[in-house]
Amino acid sequence: MRNTIALILGGGRGTRLFPLTKIRAKPAVPLAAKYRLIDIPISNCISSGVNKIYCLTQFLSVSLHRHIRQTYSFDNFNGGFVELLAAQQTEGSGEDWYEGTADAVRKNLSYIQQDFVEHVLILSGDQLYRMDYGDMMKTHIESGADVTIAGIPVSRDDAHALGVMRVDDSGRVVGFLEKPQTPEEIDMVKMDPAWLDKQGIPSHGRDCVASMGLYIFNRDTLVDFLQKTQYQDFGREVFPAAIRSRKVQLHLFDGYWEDIGTIKAFYECNLSLAQRTPPYNFNDSESPVYSRPRFLPPTFMEGAQVTGSLIADGCRIEKGAVIENSVVGLRCIIGEGVVIKDSIIMGADDYESSTRQQTAASQGKPPVGIGAGSVVQGAILDKNCRVGKNVRIVNDANVQESDTHEECPVRDGIPIVCKNASLPDGWKLS
Repeated sequence: MRNTIALILGGGRGTRLFPLTKIRAKPAVPLAAKYRLIDIPISNCISSGVNKIYCLTQFLSVSLHRHIRQTYSFDNFNGGFVELLAAQQTEGSGEDWYEGTADAVRKNLSYIQQDFVEHVLILSGDQLYRMDYGDMMKTHIESGADVTIAGIPVSRDDAHALGVMRVDDSGRVVGFLEKPQTPEEIDMVKMDPAWLDKQGIPSHGRDCVASMGLYIFNRDTLVDFLQKTQYQDFGREVFPAAIRSRKVQLHLFDGYWEDIGTIKAFYECNLSLAQRTPPYNFNDSESPVYSRPRFLPPTFMEGAQVTGSLIADGCRIEKGAVIENSVVGLRCIIGEGVVIKDSIIMGADDYESSTRQQTAASQGKPPVGIGAGSVVQGAILDKNCRVGKNVRIVNDANVQESDTHEECPVRDGIPIVCKNASLPDGWKLS
């Protein structure tokens, strides 16, 4: 893996995660109380022995840049790095911003064409999974492939939202269809479940193999594609073209994998991590997830009732508070008698000083945190929210989409209190 570089694509607008992406890049969205989405692919790289990592960014990337800069620093002897490649105007690459995943890589070909590079690992910045990329590289080399793509078995009910591949008995990809919608389209790319069983992966009735959007390219193959075409997207253009003209091999993966592309997926994924036996284990000693080191005090709780929840460092949870099946982020201040159920509370970027509290109070704003007697259920509270006393953030009317309240829109039936929003005492979602 020493001659492999990783490119993590983190520059998309993330419109389906809005308003969480209103003022931050999608890979910078907080995850599981104390991490960010970008920590997942970088941690996978480190555990796999890939230590030359570029992160391609574009939209609203300040917090992402700050997090990466403050988190990932390698020693001077192994040559490792995590470097940011922001969209920029350069000679010969045009003056436009990135127009797609392939175009983003094309505009950074000089980094790929370094002498030591033999393979390029292309990753997404908004997925939750744990993979040893060394296993994928073994598949790539042993099969003599030009391109290897990770694929996961799925049922035909799930196939309509994914790119589905058809492979021959040797695992070579011979067909691809993006988001098949009809039974006839699915039949064109479906697999014999017995083939999966032969690969040592129980099919459990699954008869499709979906692309995970993770690729290994031979360096020269990738350069050739990007220099000789104007393809802008890997999934829709480069990958199908590679199937027609090069050897594309499947690397089967059957672990937990979640594409966190929508508010609903983000919400359900986070809450699943608070279960007694979560689908993704952050306590894995052999493949840990790294994040920014923070020097925070332990969380203080007095007379609170907490069940099935993740509680990050630096919180203060007062007596009578009830927290069930929820994720509570860094530096959360939760007042007396607060009830939080089935919710994600992202916490705060720092502790609010008494001077800042007085300034906020003079403007009619409550302190950062959740005031006494408030109820939060089935909701997401972004960072630095000011929630007053006896506030009720519950979607009692079962509204699916709403922008009635600018500071608390509803997406996929989930109320979202935006970052830095302020809800006065007694406020209720209506």
